[in-house]
Amino acid sequence: MDNSIYMFPKPGNEPVMGYAPGSPERKEIRKALDELYGVVTEIPAIIGGKEVRTGDMGEVVMPTENHHVLARYHKVGEREVREAIAAAMKAQREWADTPWIDRASVMLKIATLVSGKYRYLINAATMLGQGKTTMQAEIDSACELVDFLRYNTFYASQIYSDQPCSDRGTLNYVTYRPLEGFVLAVTPFNFTSIASNLCLSPVLMGNVCVWKPSTTALLSNYILMKIYKEAGLPDGVVNFLPGSGALIGSVAFADANLAGVHFTGGTRTFNGFWKQIGQNIEHYRTYPKIVGETGGKDFIFAHCSADARQVATAIVRGAFEFQGQKCSAASRAYVPASMWPQVRDIVGGMLAEIKMGDVRDFSAFVNAVIDEASFDNCMAYIEHSRNSADAEIVFGGHGDKSQGWFVEPTVILAKTPGYKSMAEEIFGPIITVYVYDDDKYAETLRLCDETSPYALTGAIFATDRRALRQGAEALKYAAGNIYYNDKPTGAVVGQQPFGGARASGTNDKAGSYLNLLRWVSPQAVKETFDPASDYKYPFISAEE
Repeated sequence: MDNSIYMFPKPGNEPVMGYAPGSPERKEIRKALDELYGVVTEIPAIIGGKEVRTGDMGEVVMPTENHHVLARYHKVGEREVREAIAAAMKAQREWADTPWIDRASVMLKIATLVSGKYRYLINAATMLGQGKTTMQAEIDSACELVDFLRYNTFYASQIYSDQPCSDRGTLNYVTYRPLEGFVLAVTPFNFTSIASNLCLSPVLMGNVCVWKPSTTALLSNYILMKIYKEAGLPDGVVNFLPGSGALIGSVAFADANLAGVHFTGGTRTFNGFWKQIGQNIEHYRTYPKIVGETGGKDFIFAHCSADARQVATAIVRGAFEFQGQKCSAASRAYVPASMWPQVRDIVGGMLAEIKMGDVRDFSAFVNAVIDEASFDNCMAYIEHSRNSADAEIVFGGHGDKSQGWFVEPTVILAKTPGYKSMAEEIFGPIITVYVYDDDKYAETLRLCDETSPYALTGAIFATDRRALRQGAEALKYAAGNIYYNDKPTGAVVGQQPFGGARASGTNDKAGSYLNLLRWVSPQAVKETFDPASDYKYPFISAEE
């Protein structure tokens, strides 16, 4: 019997490869891109470890080359969803009873496979299928994915070792049981690492998972499933269901064994989940734990003491990397009037140099948005600003979907602080700037806090420390992740736990122990060594 008590050391973050010309990694990613581009991958559902082919087919195309089919996938129906839930419940007891060190070892095996053997394949799939540059894929589907796995094992060891004190004559301890049921993971297109973490953070803690992946991320997500199998994850612990989110959700939410939902996506979708779960609340064996990271209207707020070039760089990187399709992407900026001409000129100079193109063109900084619906949504906001008296287009403003869903990096100048694109989430390469009078810093901070219902990320730029403190205090509820003198994107696992509140989600902080605590149901245990044998206490007496 293994009676060791093991504490995982703090792992440190996975090094980011540079992919510079002539480097070995540049050669390897080219090979992986050619390999995946040259075939049409067939993607089945995976239920109880078995591949399931329904014959009801859908297609996955490249965002940057929207006539090129990368994969064809089998859509699940109600029967397959029920089978996936049954497979998860069948695997539940054995996986829950598996020693946690064994579960952690599977996670670390997955991390090792992604970091090494499959690094270029998973990055290439993320590039082609989700429209990311080499660097954006590297920091997502390689580094952050590995960081989640390694740091989560470290955090799990901390959680399991957190125990109460015991008086003489008693022994007290806490067991951290998995949830009593299955977890439904509904994952987004924009981060392969998030898709993996939404499944595997509950799994590490002994839970089983029914996974609804994003259709536009199916290629990379299917590769993940094959990696999980190779790493030794038992059949049925994670069940992979391509298909309609509405259909999968309706079956899962109606099942009495639903124990949790792990979600990243739109606020409206998440609100719908809450309503469906609420309507079924009396049907469940336990109250489901609902964890979600949803929308954002992330801001950059510049004080007049800030450096104009630093603000401009944060705007360009924060708003236009990965076409603004990060939950944390900068989508609105507040710039003092004295600084705006310089910031505008610097941003314009950078945008004049930026190239937009295919993911296989390593000189491109901007690629295509994820699909036609996203393209049309972005262009609708641009056209609204083009025709509005309350806004003007400063840079960009054009799109072309004939070959890929390309939207130019666009800067809109809002003439009123409540203008449509200052308040509403767009999820594309569009940022709206509001120019405020230098002497209205405090007033404009309040506008920033009140304009949007979201509270995910934000950045404050100032060299005046008093102004920085003032901004931080005024905006303390406006962002779950706040950055001083840096762009509001790029949270690193183990360094900046990620999540926001208000309409941005439940703020359960992926990349920290806080998220893992949602996937356990603690039980306090007390053992008494000399139990009482008489009901009477010393005070019970008529004598004085």
